[in-house]
Amino acid sequence: MLKQTDKIAIWMESSIDDDYGKMGISALRYLDNDIVCVIDSVFAGKKISEVSIIKKDIPIVENINKAKSLGANVLLLGVLTSGGIRPKQWDSVIKESISQGMSIINGLHDQVYPQFEKYLTGKNQWIWDTRVPKFVPKIGSAKSANLNNKRVLMIGTDMAAGKMTVGLELYSYLKDKHIKTGFVATGQVGITVTGKGIPLDAYKLDHACGAVEAAVIEQKDKDVVIVEGQGSILHPGSSATLPLMRGTCPTHMILCHIARNDSLRSLENIKIPDLKKFITLNEELSSVLGTYPKSKVIGVALNTVEMSDNDAKEFIKNTEKNTGLPSTDVIRYGGEKIFNQLI
Repeated sequence: MLKQTDKIAIWMESSIDDDYGKMGISALRYLDNDIVCVIDSVFAGKKISEVSIIKKDIPIVENINKAKSLGANVLLLGVLTSGGIRPKQWDSVIKESISQGMSIINGLHDQVYPQFEKYLTGKNQWIWDTRVPKFVPKIGSAKSANLNNKRVLMIGTDMAAGKMTVGLELYSYLKDKHIKTGFVATGQVGITVTGKGIPLDAYKLDHACGAVEAAVIEQKDKDVVIVEGQGSILHPGSSATLPLMRGTCPTHMILCHIARNDSLRSLENIKIPDLKKFITLNEELSSVLGTYPKSKVIGVALNTVEMSDNDAKEFIKNTEKNTGLPSTDVIRYGGEKIFNQLI
C-alpha cells in the first residue's frame, strides 16, 4: 500500500520525547520513504535532531497545512497509546489530513477505516490500519521446530524494551553480511517499516501461535529468521511470549532490557528479577524440558538512553559479568558483539 514515492509526515504531537512516540521514532530511524517533516506544536521550528535521539535534520512543523506545503501526501500517526485506544481529539487531525488529500497510516487498535472513509477525496488516497489481521491461521502445531535454519526471537523484561529496534538492527547487520535473512514483524511499527507482518495482539489468543508459525514457515528458505518480540513474560498485561515461543520454536533469543529500570515502567510494584535468572526462565520456558528445540539467549541488548557514557559502559560491564553473555546498547555502540554470535 505504501509506495516508495510517497512522502511522509509523522504526527507526534506532545510525544517526541516520551515512550508513546516510539512508532514515530522508529519510522524516522528505519522507514525508507522520504520523511518531509514531523508535526508537533511543542517543538515546532526545531529539527528532530535537536529534541530526540534521531540524528536527522528533519523539520518539526506545527500543523497539517505546513506538512502539506512541504509535499507530504501520507500522514503517519506516530504516537501509540495505552491499549491502542484513539483519543477523541485525534479525530479532527485525521479528518483534516484526509480532507486535504493525504492518506493515513494508523497503528492503533481503534481503526480509522471505515469511520473516516467518507472524507477521502481522491482515488489514490487510502487508509492503512496496520493492526488488523489479514488472515485466520490454523492452530499452531510446532512445525517451525522441523526447519533447519536459525530462528532468533527477541524477548524483553518489559513492554517497549527495544525488541523491534534490536530485531531490525540485527536484520540489517546480517543482510550486510550477505546472509539470507528474513524478518517477521509482529507489531504495528515493524509492519509499517517492512510492509508486512502479523499484528500479534490483534489476533484471538487461540490463533496467535498459528499466526506466528505461518509467518515463520513462510520464510523457511532463509538461513536466519528474526522474529520481532512483543510484551514480556514478566508483564501481567501481556500474553504474547508463549505464542511467540511456540510459533517460532526459536533456536536463539536476545534479551532486551531498559538499563535504567529496576521495575516495570507502568507497574513500579513489579520488580525486574535478576537478569541471569530471568534468562534461565525464558530458556527453560522455550524448550519445556527438551520437548521443543533448545533455545539459547546469546546476548543482552540494553537501552541506555538517559545514561551518561560512563554509566552506560559500567552498566554493560556489570551485565556481562552477571550474565556471562555479551551485552551492549546496539544503537549507541553497535550490535556486532551480540550479533556475531549467530555467524
